[in-house]
Amino acid sequence: MPTSRHFSDRLPRRLGLLDAVVIGLGSMLGAGIFAALAPAARAAGSGLLIGLAVAAVVAYCNATSSARLAARYPTSGGAYVYGRERLGEFWGYLAGWSFVVGKTASCAAMALTVGTYLWPERPRLVAVASVLALAAITYRGVQKSAVLTRAIVGIVLAVLAAVVIAAVRSPAADLGRLDIGPDVSLHGVLQAGGLLFFAFAGYARIATLGEEVRDPTRTIARAIPVALTITLVVYVTVATAALTVLGGSGLGAVAAPLVDAVRAADLPALMPAVRIGAAIAALGSLLALLLGVSRTAFAMARDGHLPRALTAIHPSTGVPHRAELVVGSAVVILTTTTDLRGAIGFSSFGVLTYYVIANVAAWNLPYKGRLRRAVPALGAAGCIVLAGTLPIESVIAGVSVLVLGAATYTARRVISSGRGRV
Repeated sequence: MPTSRHFSDRLPRRLGLLDAVVIGLGSMLGAGIFAALAPAARAAGSGLLIGLAVAAVVAYCNATSSARLAARYPTSGGAYVYGRERLGEFWGYLAGWSFVVGKTASCAAMALTVGTYLWPERPRLVAVASVLALAAITYRGVQKSAVLTRAIVGIVLAVLAAVVIAAVRSPAADLGRLDIGPDVSLHGVLQAGGLLFFAFAGYARIATLGEEVRDPTRTIARAIPVALTITLVVYVTVATAALTVLGGSGLGAVAAPLVDAVRAADLPALMPAVRIGAAIAALGSLLALLLGVSRTAFAMARDGHLPRALTAIHPSTGVPHRAELVVGSAVVILTTTTDLRGAIGFSSFGVLTYYVIANVAAWNLPYKGRLRRAVPALGAAGCIVLAGTLPIESVIAGVSVLVLGAATYTARRVISSGRGRV
């Protein structure tokens, strides 16, 4: 019979401020620049930077709400915990459900991105190998994951800096391509904002790791805005540089926008480095996603919404190893069986739903004065608007998943109530 040490339900606090910031950067930089930029440009055209600004404002509101909530509830689970504590069990469950399902799909999308860049002829093989390798790293402990993420972020920032320098120094660069043209529509800008929000959502990784952060009240409140600000500066700089050489329509017409930006800048020698940088960035996102999803699954299992076996904590590494194994296995299955071309839109819908609940939970915190409630109110409204402007297939799939989650919760409650009367 296992000892209590094997099944203690509290995670050790091992992450400092720098680790928390880097984990957030590892999530945001990989997904946004290399995955969401092109579909966002297709939606907004020359209004891409406006869509980026919309996403940044909503993300700032969500980050502020998340920081307030994480400081008050410094445990693993993110908005699942916040919704449960401030709004009730059902809303916490729905937030957790949205996060786990949507982000598991995002894990597979990031893994397939690695495969597409490194070995286009065998992307699924590379994807599976990537998931297995990173799952093995997270299994050995969260500190080792933070160290690896720090190295990944450094490499990605170096590659992005090279792309920006190549673009702005190129004779092909034309500041006139930044002008807002007649192709811009309000719906397109908002849809671009919703797609780019997928890229900003990485700061949630900091909150979902709240139980493993030292001095969480202070560390999380500082780490989230720092990571978000750095990411926004990088996004604006890279998007502006890419627009100057490709324009809005050109940027939206390519599969690998930064590779094509370097090609347009007439520096083909840099293209292999950009491809490798894209793969490394996707690996960084995948690593952080695996951490976040497994911690939310761990928190939901601790409350009985998922099998209790997932609450097991490894006695030497201090990680929820069974939750990590289950999540890793689910991602491997998805990478080998599912076409995830619409994963960004689907994941964006799930994450925006997650943050609607988080913002309402933050609005429900005790405040002195009404002004502090304006931020979560704006964040919730922004999430609802952006979710509604996503591609229709993403909205339908997202609503279907929410209905399935609500039905599962209701069925479990009915079964539990029936057993209680027997």
